[in-house]
Amino acid sequence: MSYTKRILVTGGAGFIGSHLVRLLVQSYPDYLIFNIDKLTYAGNLENLKDIESAPNYRFERIDILDADAVNQLVHHMDFHAIVHLAAESHVDRSIHDPLAFVHTNVLGTINLLNAARDAWKEDMSNRLFYHISTDEVYGSLGSTGLFTESTAYDPRSPYSSSKAASDHFVRAWHHTYGMPVVISNCSNNYGPNQFPEKLIPLFIHNIRHRKPLPVYGDGQYTRDWLYVVDHAKAIDAILHRGRIGETYNIGGFNEWKNMDLIQLMCRLLDEKLGRPEGDSASLITYVTDRPGHDRRYAIDASKINSELGWSPSVTFEQGLSLTLDWYLNHQDWLDNVTSGAYQHYYDIQYKNRF
Repeated sequence: MSYTKRILVTGGAGFIGSHLVRLLVQSYPDYLIFNIDKLTYAGNLENLKDIESAPNYRFERIDILDADAVNQLVHHMDFHAIVHLAAESHVDRSIHDPLAFVHTNVLGTINLLNAARDAWKEDMSNRLFYHISTDEVYGSLGSTGLFTESTAYDPRSPYSSSKAASDHFVRAWHHTYGMPVVISNCSNNYGPNQFPEKLIPLFIHNIRHRKPLPVYGDGQYTRDWLYVVDHAKAIDAILHRGRIGETYNIGGFNEWKNMDLIQLMCRLLDEKLGRPEGDSASLITYVTDRPGHDRRYAIDASKINSELGWSPSVTFEQGLSLTLDWYLNHQDWLDNVTSGAYQHYYDIQYKNRF
């Protein structure tokens, strides 16, 4: 079959990537969607079992640090667009092993940029390198204000520093080599298939098994939350209608303090699990704070709303209820990914904090 476009998605077996791959495969049957993923602890092909046999979907296991493999694929497939999500993304892990984040998030991005530049050097028209980043590159907010696309970078962790560096390299390739690029910076995502190092699936898992709920510091850290399906839709909008060289902030217009979110989850899960009110909340345990913990993130997503017509399709309460139901109905998935390497990580991360 002759496809009208060939799109490469990096990290497409991960949490956000799998939702994007599914959306693109199902929405654009005339596109070939090519997914590459290293399949680390956070990459799981089970996330894509429902579309793995789709005629317009391909998967290949490739590490973006393997420059030869990346070059060969990008040259051979002649992609119209590269949507780059592959990244190490957990702050706590970056504190333990910052060099891994430099390797994947910085050097891996440069490998992709170099491969695209070389493959597209004869004609960069109708091409796009789309880099997915995070709101954490902007640092920490006080009690007021929002991150905008012009907010100065002020990363505070090895993770956010590595993403900030990769953002800068993407812009450098645009300005120096004429690479057609676009960048988006998104707030905290939640939803199905998220690896349980992140707050919401971690707490669902612990509540199910009546394990302590580790709350950093005073629990008053504030985040802007976005349902992952809505993030995938935002990426789709930027991929097709975003302006070259621009940055778009993606957020849920939805700030929650960690403790308020945790209390809401506890109430909802008590209802869904048929437990007495307050049963889950009794598991809350304050632990030693994370080093360099940013106090508040909040996104101004008015640019993507006004330019591209995107806004979240579900309220946080709706999205959270859907998320809780998914995990409760897919306990085998959660149990599978919380065995082995995950348990080793969990022990290292929390054993000295309680």
